[in-house]
Amino acid sequence: MIIDVPDGKDPIGWVWGDLVPGIGPAAANLALNVYSHSTLGLREFEAARLRIAQVNGCLFCLDWRTDRDGEKVEESFADAVLDWRTTPDFDDRTRLAAEYAERYALDHHALDEDFWARMKQHYSERDIVELTMCLGSWLAFGRLNHVLGLDAACVLPSSVQSR
Repeated sequence: MIIDVPDGKDPIGWVWGDLVPGIGPAAANLALNVYSHSTLGLREFEAARLRIAQVNGCLFCLDWRTDRDGEKVEESFADAVLDWRTTPDFDDRTRLAAEYAERYALDHHALDEDFWARMKQHYSERDIVELTMCLGSWLAFGRLNHVLGLDAACVLPSSVQSR
């Protein structure tokens, strides 16, 4: 871990709250609200989230599976996300969510008219904005946790697991 955590302090609580009290709790609220208030379908949500986790290399995010009312994606889902271009396991929305996540994280300047036309065939403008906000949260906070070495110590509250 890059940050020195005082003895007896939880690393996540220390970094996300105590160390930067004017920013950390607000960032944590955004991260939590992405899970609790998303209206996106579970498969497209998880395809985008896992693709960002794969790009970031965040250990916790790679192991995490969002639980919505007892429902989670299947165990093989993360492998399908790696193979999003050709997997038969994805419908158009799920495939586009994984593609958008990858392009958002790796080459957002290449999001061209063709891509947006395909997105608008399958997603409303509200869905696009929501997915984009989710991507921004996952990219920023998953990368923060990985870069600072918190991803091995990260434990999120159980309230995140359901909408």
